[in-house]
Amino acid sequence: MSSLETRKIEPQSSTTVTLGEAGDTVAVPAGAVVKTNTVKDSGGNTLWTSDGAGTLSSVNSAIAGSMTFISSQTASSSSMVNFTSGIDSTYDEYQFVFVNCQPATDGVDFSFQGSTDGGSNYNTTITSTFFEAYHGEADNGAALIYLASNDQAQGTGYQSLTQTTGSEADQSCSGTLHLFAPSSTTYVKQFYSRVNESDSANFTVDCYAAGYFNTTSAINAISFKFDSGNINDGTVYMYGIK
Repeated sequence: MSSLETRKIEPQSSTTVTLGEAGDTVAVPAGAVVKTNTVKDSGGNTLWTSDGAGTLSSVNSAIAGSMTFISSQTASSSSMVNFTSGIDSTYDEYQFVFVNCQPATDGVDFSFQGSTDGGSNYNTTITSTFFEAYHGEADNGAALIYLASNDQAQGTGYQSLTQTTGSEADQSCSGTLHLFAPSSTTYVKQFYSRVNESDSANFTVDCYAAGYFNTTSAINAISFKFDSGNINDGTVYMYGIK
């Protein structure tokens, strides 16, 4: 079999080089590397684009996967972290991931609320339930308990996601909050969360909250804060799930 060796192949006109005819198979040998920044299908539709450094953009929705990053916010002695854009009918589920959120005040609850007016007010009616499992750092106690004090029954306050998170240098809380169909104007807006914290009394606490915003208005903003004092540090990420 003859070989053609060259450093560069250019089209005679336009910007397209065609390899083979319809029905042909063009084989790339094992070990060979094809380098390009934009990959398109035969119809000219972009599948993905790279910036040359490995960061992708314009990823076709058919291959982008079900979890799409929307935005993030990092707190630094912040009273709260608010997401006032990006929550709409694009996704049926929104997932918030918070990492190492540390309170400035010891023994406080990380919490959230929703808004139906773009963040002007965070006082949507909530019905919820809360329970936790804990174990002491010194092996000084362990239990699984229902915590009625963190429930709401048609309440309008912030919903607790943790219980007495510690503020020592190595203490924080991390976890996820799932919110379903926030743009629905027919149904209540259901949510659930799972968060682990290093508690102020040196316990690891696995916290579970679930409930719903009892409104048929669209939820279009979400706020996070500790129930007292600032968020000393931490990042919250928002993803859309299809």
